Amino acid sequence: MDVNDFDFELPEELIAQTPLADRTASRLMLLDRETGGVEHKIFRDIVDELEEGDLIVLNNTKVLPARLIGTKEDTGASIELLLLKETGEDQWETLVKPAKRVKPGTIVSFGDGRLKAECVEVLEQGGRIFKFVYEGIFYEILDALGQMPLPPYITETLEDQSRYQTVFAKERGSAAAPTAGLHFTEEILQRIREKGVGIAFITLHVGLGTFRPVSSDTIEDHTMHSEYYNVTEEAADAINSAKENGGRVFAIGTTSARTLETIASANNGKIVASSGWTSIFIYPGYEFSILDGLLTNFHLPKSTLIMLVSALSSREHILAAYNEAVEQRYRFFSFGDAMFIRKPKRKD
Repeated sequence: MDVNDFDFELPEELIAQTPLADRTASRLMLLDRETGGVEHKIFRDIVDELEEGDLIVLNNTKVLPARLIGTKEDTGASIELLLLKETGEDQWETLVKPAKRVKPGTIVSFGDGRLKAECVEVLEQGGRIFKFVYEGIFYEILDALGQMPLPPYITETLEDQSRYQTVFAKERGSAAAPTAGLHFTEEILQRIREKGVGIAFITLHVGLGTFRPVSSDTIEDHTMHSEYYNVTEEAADAINSAKENGGRVFAIGTTSARTLETIASANNGKIVASSGWTSIFIYPGYEFSILDGLLTNFHLPKSTLIMLVSALSSREHILAAYNEAVEQRYRFFSFGDAMFIRKPKRKD
């Protein structure tokens, strides 16, 4: 399947640079996954689209303020580190800019020396392993000195860092936000509960690979990045119970979708408590094991994410909906508007 089949024209001015003041005020496109029919709503209307017995699955990962700006101790040159994952006690795999200035033994200082890091290993494509030295609690220091690692297409400064964090974020570890969850408030979640709709929380730590373009000409030749997930017994029981009782299960975000399908596809359509790494690549032709629908933002042309949503509906339905979103001036990407792809409501 050709990657160019998932391309579309997107005016640059439709890329949302800042979040709305009200999380629930984003626009919401409803897409019938079977017919391709489209309706236009406001995000807070999502409650009306859910029924008693349905269940939504939220990713409770917490974004690390993982972008650190420091100086080389020997030259005073500015160095940027982006923390990717912890590889040992106080050791992190990072991306470095400019990487050519950083060799083993290089020491970078942050916050007037409150935090220091020594390069201990050189990796490919600008990667480095750093050993951090500090006094106190690492994550508290990171909260004070670090910045949110915003996607490369966002060029404006984020004034309130909490807006790149869901209101239910709990488990530290992501290099990027599960952006579909950014639309929810505690009030909306409470309204959903009061309607008799279940809520299950799972964890998938989003990696920077989510922003990497598909570099191959054909989808089948693309190698998907790997991300860590964890699903508890409580979440697994809630999801399985909803399905067994005829409820619809909706993933909130592609990260939740990938986690659920990773587990369900290996367990005959059931969710089991488990943790591990997933590199599942979902594109048209994939048979979903558990999802009835998906809430997601609008994605990059030719990205693995637009391929995933095309698998849930169809490439034709998705591209037609995206073209309509452009015509209707929807806001795209992380701080943009949302699309709810869903199986129709149950008939009485």
